[in-house]
Amino acid sequence: MMVGAGWRWGMFKEPIFRDRVAVITGGGTGLGLAFALRFSELGARVTLASRDSSHLEPARAEICRRGGQALAVPTDVRIPEQVENMVRETLRCFGRLDILINNAAGNFLCKAEKLSYNGWRSVVDIVLNGSFYCSRAALEPMKIQRYGRILNILATYATGASPGTVHSCAAKAGVLAMTRTLAVEWARYNVHVNAVAPGMFPTEGASSRLMPAPGAGERALQRIPAGRAGRHEELANLAAFLCSDYADYINGESVTIDGGASWNYPGFEWENL
Repeated sequence: MMVGAGWRWGMFKEPIFRDRVAVITGGGTGLGLAFALRFSELGARVTLASRDSSHLEPARAEICRRGGQALAVPTDVRIPEQVENMVRETLRCFGRLDILINNAAGNFLCKAEKLSYNGWRSVVDIVLNGSFYCSRAALEPMKIQRYGRILNILATYATGASPGTVHSCAAKAGVLAMTRTLAVEWARYNVHVNAVAPGMFPTEGASSRLMPAPGAGERALQRIPAGRAGRHEELANLAAFLCSDYADYINGESVTIDGGASWNYPGFEWENL
């Protein structure tokens, strides 16, 4: 089956997330909000978590305006007590927790030789430690239900190198290893753990931090065989599939979604062959 810009959710028996509850960290803006909107459209009740509480209420209001149900819980995923409160509030409001998307992240450009210890710790705490804290806290209700889906948001460089962002690269690689390990340990509870590794999906925050040089975005686009950046709804569609019962036998996997950029070797002018 071809999946492209014209693909719709008609292949599913909508709403595929009826009676499901999804927690999305970093859910107030960008990709997190895209996940929240798509999952809500597909029937899920959604908890939005973010350190920046100013984003949460507008995001919650937008979901409710579209007919969904959403809860906003200010949460710093680096602090286990706040993560546990996020889970408690979700259970208090919705009575269950079925899906967790570990989307909260932090990143900035800096050469490794100039990276401060605090800069390293800040990103690793959010990306790696935060993903574990949230997964560990979510496991408890998922174990009781004998059902859970955890999706970790990586980056294509989790399996390679990312000069200028060694802190994020190391943290994402750690999350990938964690994904595979938890998938093995927690399958006995019918809790599946997977990941997606997005390529170029522009967001306002990431673009300003990671591509500040003039023309950097255009040069990055030239390496993508698809000829464009990814659309947020395309990533949200993949996330929804992996968290649905249609992917019930997928566990411990990381799916790359980057328009083929990972396989386009720089300097190899194949079009001139």
